Amino acid sequence: MQTLGNTHPLTALAPLQAQYPSSRTILVSGATAGIGLAVANRLLSSPDQHLLILAGRKVSVLDNFQSTHPDRVITRAGDMADLEFVKGMLQGVQFDGRLDALVLNHGTLGRCLRLGQMEADEWERTFRINVTSCVVLIKETLPLLRKAKGRIVFTSSGAALNAYPSWGVYGATKAAINHLTMTLNNEEPDVTTLSIRPGVVDTAMQMEIREKYLHNMDEKDQQKFLSAKRDGKLLPPEKPGNVIAELAVRAKKELSGSFLR
Repeated sequence: MQTLGNTHPLTALAPLQAQYPSSRTILVSGATAGIGLAVANRLLSSPDQHLLILAGRKVSVLDNFQSTHPDRVITRAGDMADLEFVKGMLQGVQFDGRLDALVLNHGTLGRCLRLGQMEADEWERTFRINVTSCVVLIKETLPLLRKAKGRIVFTSSGAALNAYPSWGVYGATKAAINHLTMTLNNEEPDVTTLSIRPGVVDTAMQMEIREKYLHNMDEKDQQKFLSAKRDGKLLPPEKPGNVIAELAVRAKKELSGSFLR
């Protein structure tokens, strides 16, 4: 799947930005479900009239964003496993030198298998989606982010620090994201980069864990995920989504390099 979507130039929106000087131009990946959808909705509800480039897999959600906010949204429908799609995501978008923030929220759990069960191609696929695609998109956007003294916000996970049986590949990718955060902080002094642990959130990923992968987890981890749903302890996506949206707009430079928990 590689559908770029609409290509109207953001340069045409200069009068809107002049009217709203606090408006920011922000690219959000994984914007059609869960936390990313919450980030997009929060940014679009802001009185600052932010301009968004929204990337995701669900064409119907992107079409809805485009129809309800035609002057403020550019959409990119595609699979982040397709690195050519990722590399060409900004094709046809005329920024006039403007990109203020990059929210890298997309990701996959991968298959929850123990190390002795998982084939190399599954490791490669999960790293391509969760890590390599981020590196590719960062490379494409860094010139604009440097110019704007912009921000990069990664959605990470507690699995970056804690090892769970059958979560090896997912945890390894999130640990890599945290290391990228620190590396960018060292290499790019004009860009504020941070990662955030969103908590245990009521998303499709949590449903996937409960419906497909509990059998491969330890008993205590099985009960943890089942009870979180049963007892209403899962966070709504809006809770971390609102925080991430705020960080994309206002994160202070002193947070750069941090993993926020």
